[in-house]
Amino acid sequence: MEHAHRKGRGGPWRRLRAVAGRLLRRVRGSGVGAQVRDLWLLALPYQVAAVTTALVAVGFTKLFVWTGERNRELITAHPSWIFVTAPATFLLAWWLVRRFSPMAGGSGVPQLIAASEVADDEEKHDGSWRFLNVRIILVRIGATLALAAGGGAIGREGPILQVAGSVYRVVHKLLPPFWPKVSRRIMLVTGGAAGLSAAFNTPLGGIVFAMEELTRSHIGKFRTAVLSSVIISGMTAQWLLGPYLLLGYPKLERVGPSFMYTLLAISAVAGAAGVLSGKAVLLLDKVRRLFKKTVPQGLFVLCCAWLFAWLVHSCGLLALGSGEALMDHYLFGQTPEPSLRDAAGRLIGSIVSTGSGAGGILFGPALSSGAAIGGLFGHWFGVDRGQLNILVLGGMCAFLTGITRSPFTSAIIILEMTDRHSAILQLMYAAMIASLVANAIDAKPFYQRMKDRLVASVPGLRQKTAAEDAG
Repeated sequence: MEHAHRKGRGGPWRRLRAVAGRLLRRVRGSGVGAQVRDLWLLALPYQVAAVTTALVAVGFTKLFVWTGERNRELITAHPSWIFVTAPATFLLAWWLVRRFSPMAGGSGVPQLIAASEVADDEEKHDGSWRFLNVRIILVRIGATLALAAGGGAIGREGPILQVAGSVYRVVHKLLPPFWPKVSRRIMLVTGGAAGLSAAFNTPLGGIVFAMEELTRSHIGKFRTAVLSSVIISGMTAQWLLGPYLLLGYPKLERVGPSFMYTLLAISAVAGAAGVLSGKAVLLLDKVRRLFKKTVPQGLFVLCCAWLFAWLVHSCGLLALGSGEALMDHYLFGQTPEPSLRDAAGRLIGSIVSTGSGAGGILFGPALSSGAAIGGLFGHWFGVDRGQLNILVLGGMCAFLTGITRSPFTSAIIILEMTDRHSAILQLMYAAMIASLVANAIDAKPFYQRMKDRLVASVPGLRQKTAAEDAG
């Protein structure tokens, strides 16, 4: 009787364990367990790389801002020191790149695009390592901080994108032989998206950037990897820095249809200026490469540095750094007075800084140059304060589109940086006009031309990509 009672109490639990055991054996037999394990193993490299990218991006950002602030304090107290700090830091940044890693110079985005295009999942040793590796991480960070310490008109975003791609490339290289196959190209594209998300706190911008700029194919092949990496990288950066907006909450006002003609003019000019700035950088890069020996090329870099120092001395401190001070002044100052000196300082300063070979004319310099153009035209047209901010944002969006030819990325990045959803139509309009003007001037984007130049400089890669295009 007692035995039957114990059997009655324990029977349901034994039957439940038996059913669970049979279900588990069926899952194992059907291969579902192996599939779950493989999915987890496939996701793990992206997660590790995303966290690492966020940590590096946050640390690099803090150092970049700190060095820029120290330089601004020095030049504010002693303006003539710009003629010492700029040549010294420009030359140091150029020497680091030339001596240790030539592919760590310039913007960083063309290198990332080139690496994703030449990445070969079928070969053990592919060509992407030439553009993304550990040495590039160290040299890129060192050269960028050196240039920032001299007030160079460069941004940190391009370098962060190349560093992020290098982190993902290194993580991929460290995977053991038994690991499920992870696509190199998808890792590199995902690295660029995660880097932009961590640098700007713009996760949507990172996703769209991966679609528009880093690959021309359908996102279906890598959407899960991109989404997970952008989320993890962005959340890690927010955990360290807090939920922030790079440009805060600028005040905007409602505008009528007639205002769009003003925005059209500014967008066309800013888009054209973006294209022409890219062409000027390509020209300076070509001239610098003509000097094969170290001493003549070093003298060319010094000439760029002295020209930049003269610009800062003549145009003011707003020409220093990535341009965040100018954007903050134009968007949030009580009575901003945009001037032609501000626009000239930002435009020419970015060109000569990038032309020195160690900097990059990407998001920061491009946005501030566009802001200077938008503010200048708004000042000429005599618009009120809220409308001036719309023109400043429109100029930023248009100039960035002229450089990248990625209108959706430009509009979404500025939208996420300001949280001004009421201006989304104006931003998209500015990006559309700038894209039309830019394509009319030059059908090929600046970064594609720079990428082609980089690939052509590496033996074997040019013939390889040409054969693939022919196929």
